[in-house]
Amino acid sequence: MAKIQLNVGDTVTFSKTISESDVYLFAGITGDFHPNHVNEAYRKDSVYGTRIVHGALGIGFVSAASSMALERQNLRAVSAGYDHIRFLKAILIGDTITVQYTIADKDEERMKTVVDIQIRNGKGEVCTVAKHIVKYFED
Repeated sequence: MAKIQLNVGDTVTFSKTISESDVYLFAGITGDFHPNHVNEAYRKDSVYGTRIVHGALGIGFVSAASSMALERQNLRAVSAGYDHIRFLKAILIGDTITVQYTIADKDEERMKTVVDIQIRNGKGEVCTVAKHIVKYFED
C-alpha cells in the first residue's frame, strides 16, 4: 500500500490580491450579485464602509494551496469536503490574502488527511478558518 508523503505540520501558503474583477467574475459565475459584493453605495454606510468579497471566493483560493500541497506527494487525491467553515472577518476588495494550508491529521489506513485552513488579510488578521478533508488513491 502506498503511503501519503505529506506529514502533520507540513504547510503551504498561497497569496493573492483580490481585485474588483475577481469579485465581478465570481458573481457572474455563481449568480451571486448581492449588493454586499457589487454595490458600493449600498455598503458605504456599513461597518466596513465598502463592498466585501464573497466568502466562497476566499474558500475557492484554498484550491490553489491544496494543489501546491498535493504536488509534494505521489498519490492521486480529491477533496472530500470542507468542515467548520467560519467567516470571522470580511475580506475587502484590494486585500492581499494569504491562505495557510497545514496538515493537521493523517490517517494512512483510511488514506485521508485533515487540513487546517486559515485565510489572513494583509494586516495578518484571520478572516476565514476551515478544515479540508482530502482522500488519496493509489494509481
